Parts: sequence; structure tokens; C-alpha cells
Amino acid sequence: MAESAKAQETSVRILDAAELLFIEHGFDGTSMRMITQSAGVNIAAVNYYFGSKDGLYRSVFERRTEPFARLTIANIDELERNNATPDVHAVVQAFIKSALQLGTDPALGGLVFVKLLARAYVEPHPILKESMPRRYGEVVRRYAGALGRALPHLTETEVHWRFHFLTSAMFSAFAGNNVLRLFMEHPVTNARDPQLVARNLMPFLVAGLTAPSAN
Repeated sequence: MAESAKAQETSVRILDAAELLFIEHGFDGTSMRMITQSAGVNIAAVNYYFGSKDGLYRSVFERRTEPFARLTIANIDELERNNATPDVHAVVQAFIKSALQLGTDPALGGLVFVKLLARAYVEPHPILKESMPRRYGEVVRRYAGALGRALPHLTETEVHWRFHFLTSAMFSAFAGNNVLRLFMEHPVTNARDPQLVARNLMPFLVAGLTAPSAN
């Protein structure tokens, strides 16, 4: 029993170390040496638990994807129980609420996973194309469907484009990267306060989603 607990502790330590390194450096910029040094293990331990760097990357994502998927589905379920055809603001609010819930629950990794997703958007890895659709296909179907009903003036293709922009903007915003710091010494924006980000992000997203059709 003690041996099993020790094994679990070691695998979690490897996952925690790899997660932060992948966020900071990306998949290609993170070496196995960096991971083993940060986790305080040898390369044999990483290979034993995860098989390879690719396997470790997959496991880092899989540890977080299921809780986030559950939150997003639970929120749209609750919304549609109260209103079969919610408006755009309510649908967006339900989606953003999931990220905020994730961020306030240390057991779910906080906003670490959101930052990891934001990094993955910039540097997509083939492994994610295998595993992510299985967990997020239902999320996209439910939210895009709700947005489509709320935006009858848009085609299905336009709705999916706008949901794509919604998710890209949300994950980028919650990742805490203040782009204005590249252009200003003292930007007035505070990208590290999730509640502040959400409050300012909502009207931006709703305005974009409800804009007239581009066609």
C-alpha cells in the first residue's frame, strides 16, 4: 500500500513539473532533462510511468481535460434546464463560468490548465488531435448548438467560426499574458485577475458573436 502511494506521488510530481514546463517553454522547448531535474526523478521513472515524452504530454492534458469538460457540460445543462433557448450572453457566461470555476479550485489545477490550453493553441501537437476531440466534441456540439439557436441570422459555418474566436480569445485572456506589456511600460490592463478579465471579456465576446453576418 505504501509502495503504491509512493508510486502515485512520483507520477503526480512528474506531471506537475512537466505541466509548468510545457506552459513556459512549449512541447519542443521542454527537454526530458528539464522535466527530470524539476521533478527530482531520473529518466527511467518518466519512461516507466508515461512511456515517452509524447506519452507524458498526453497524460498532462488528460489529467485536466475531463474535469473541465464536465464543468462546461454541467453549466450548459443547468442553463438549458432553466431556459431551452438561452440568449448569447447567457451561453457565453456559462462557458466563461467553467474557466472561473477551474481557476478557483486548486484540486483541478486552477488556471494552470487554461494556460496550458492557450499554449497548445499557439503550438498544436499531433497527440492532442487524437485525444482532445473525444473529450471536447460534446462541449463544442452543445455550445455551438446553443449559440446557433440564439443566432438564427448566422449559418452553421459562421457560428462555428465565432465559437472558434470565442474559445481562442477566452483561453488567451485567462492565460494571464498581458500583450500590452510588449508595447507599453505600464499598461492599465491587469491580465492576472480572472474576475476582472471575465468582466471585461464578456461584452467583447457578446458583441462579436451577435454582429451581423459577414456574408
